[in-house]
Amino acid sequence: MTAAESALSFDCAGEALVGIMSGAELAARRGVLIVVGGPNYRAGSGRQFTLLARRLAESGVPALRFDYRGMGDSGGEARTFERVGEDIRSAIDRLFAAVPGLEDVVIWGLCDAASAALMYAHEDARVKGLVLLNPWVRTAQGLARVHLKHYYVRRLFQASLWQKLARGEFDFRGAASALRKSVVESIGKRGVSGSSEPEAPFLERMEDGLRRFRGKVLLILSGNDLTAREFKDFVAGSAPWQRLLAREGVTRHDLQEANHTFARRDWRDQVERWTSDWVRSL
Repeated sequence: MTAAESALSFDCAGEALVGIMSGAELAARRGVLIVVGGPNYRAGSGRQFTLLARRLAESGVPALRFDYRGMGDSGGEARTFERVGEDIRSAIDRLFAAVPGLEDVVIWGLCDAASAALMYAHEDARVKGLVLLNPWVRTAQGLARVHLKHYYVRRLFQASLWQKLARGEFDFRGAASALRKSVVESIGKRGVSGSSEPEAPFLERMEDGLRRFRGKVLLILSGNDLTAREFKDFVAGSAPWQRLLAREGVTRHDLQEANHTFARRDWRDQVERWTSDWVRSL
């Protein structure tokens, strides 16, 4: 049976946000808020968020997907994922108003929406779960390290590199310059004290948010995605993050061949199954 869908408009700090509600008629105690990563809007890449919301509603879980301020059809000034806390809260308010029997909510986010969810969830007692896909942790240093670890090593095993070398077509000067730049960026700029520059403040907020969050977490990572690789390498270099993700209540799935947005149908279907089963099992 196909669940009903309806368009919603609701207020956030004086601006009108637009969302699509799937399954408002369901007698449910738990709903899912799909937070959109930017630059994107409520349908998602390849209608990913639309299909996910419908799958959840068909399994008995109402879902709201929406555009935060400055994105899609919502009003207001465009903003980064670090400044969407008010938008998330307003959307949760609207989800609870649309489904009167609701008791708690799970936030689902891909990329920087996952990062935004981590920074927000501990502030709202209604949030009992987080589904985080390929969380965004990018810094200039982190990106350079990923290139050093994955790109340059992988190039050594590519036939095209050796063919260029054999034909005398390889740009040694350009390659050396690019490698030198990556090494310098991976080390980071040094101040007078000799210590590297601090990481981006949003990474500290994400870590603090995860530490203070008392709900459960489902982490889904792609195997063929730069953002996921950055996250894996970031966690591998951080003992606090390793401890947080090893806590009871954190479940992890890896989809080895998938790209960033799980664009193939079988990848998308797998993410939908993992999400639906996990949400209903809480």
